[in-house]
Amino acid sequence: MSDVAELGFAGLAVAPSTHLCAFYGGTAARDDIVVPFLTEGLRTKSKCICIVDATEQPGLLARMGGEVDIQGALESGQLTMASPGEAYLRSGTFSTDEMLEYWETSMRAALDEGTFELGRATGEMPNLSRVVQREFFRYEARLNQFVRRYPQVILCLYDLERFSAEVLMDTLRTHPLVLVDGTIQRNPYYIDRDEPYGAEG
Repeated sequence: MSDVAELGFAGLAVAPSTHLCAFYGGTAARDDIVVPFLTEGLRTKSKCICIVDATEQPGLLARMGGEVDIQGALESGQLTMASPGEAYLRSGTFSTDEMLEYWETSMRAALDEGTFELGRATGEMPNLSRVVQREFFRYEARLNQFVRRYPQVILCLYDLERFSAEVLMDTLRTHPLVLVDGTIQRNPYYIDRDEPYGAEG
């Protein structure tokens, strides 16, 4: 297995077992990141998971279809598409433990059987209340430990047009690397521990 994972755009690559976030503005800019990221993964026989709104999935698949066999990837299980409700909110509310179990099950099943050498996952933060957002960023912090369990790249998506400055700062606290304007930057605001906000109370 290669010691780098090509992201599919701008000549960028990261080491396997990397958790990073991407900042962008609007759906078109998001797709300019997601489409090549997933297309490169499908081309190089990686397991790919994408979590975006169900209404936006056909457009993404159509754009990727010009480069790779999308139908074959979906039928074989190489590519999994899920909505935020199907992934983040399966039990009706967000749970860090449930979401980590989702990734554990998905990646272990794909990588342990030897069909794929690398896992790639990308997803947008769902719309959550401020109280649940706190739990969501505990989950993001814990992803930094989970990502080391398997050769995988987890690319989290944050639209600058949708979220407040508070959310964006929490994003920076929980991601060691940031993709912005076509470059990857080491993040000086990253806090390297499971609970970046301290105890409740």
